Amino acid sequence: MTGPEDLLTPDAATAATLPGMPEVVDHVAVARLYGEPLFAMPQDLYIPPDALEVFLEAFEGPLDLLLYLIRKQNFNILDIPMAGLTRQYLVYVDEIRSRNLELAAEYLLMAAMLIEIKSRMLLPPRKTAEGEEPEDPRAALVRRLLEYEQIKLAAAGLNEIPQIGRDVLRAQVYIEQSLQPRFPDVHVADLQEAWSDILKRANLVQHHKISREELSVREHMSIVLRRLQGQKFVEFEDLFDPARGVPVLIVTFIALLELSKEALVEVTQAEAYAPIYVRLAYSPA
Repeated sequence: MTGPEDLLTPDAATAATLPGMPEVVDHVAVARLYGEPLFAMPQDLYIPPDALEVFLEAFEGPLDLLLYLIRKQNFNILDIPMAGLTRQYLVYVDEIRSRNLELAAEYLLMAAMLIEIKSRMLLPPRKTAEGEEPEDPRAALVRRLLEYEQIKLAAAGLNEIPQIGRDVLRAQVYIEQSLQPRFPDVHVADLQEAWSDILKRANLVQHHKISREELSVREHMSIVLRRLQGQKFVEFEDLFDPARGVPVLIVTFIALLELSKEALVEVTQAEAYAPIYVRLAYSPA
């Protein structure tokens, strides 16, 4: 006849023969302690109450909580029902106070503000000195909530942008360089385009050669005197020859000034804007 130990598998039979190990029907261990399998939960296991906490909603401050309550209940943010909102807010604040008093401080401040707004709404409104309607006690809170919602939506939009290190990683590829340098292939069209650019740049560069011409003032003084010889008057413009160029005109003019300075010629004009005449200076015998 076979006993109960003959019906066990080899592993279970081995485990059953070990002292201190429970009898098991399957091979699944609930945990491992220092590498050893644990087939049953210890009877004296102590788990602290706050060992595991699950936060379904995480709020970053009182305004975040208020905005969540308003959107969840589909309240009109421009016409907030302060009684219902304050009641729900205080329930959450009481939950925070029982767990973390330091965290509840700023939430308690907002709770006091909500209660103050509700009490001001219960009082009859007072008109201002100018006869205008007083501002709604909820107006300041509504402005803060709208500004906070805009900033929160903008921050969420920025958070959706892929970030290096969080969403994407920089690709780093090691490329082994060959010992023999490899030059890129050059096509005929590339050479034609490069040559066209060189020609365009060459056309932009122009050279101007300046030749030096030796001109003598004394020589042109003699030419002017010979031109005036035997003439009673010679018109000023007839002494110059524009075809010989600007340098010759300048030297001729300087020669005429030198002759006038040395009193060898006279420059006369009958009246203003009249023609200018040049003649040899009169020298008495």
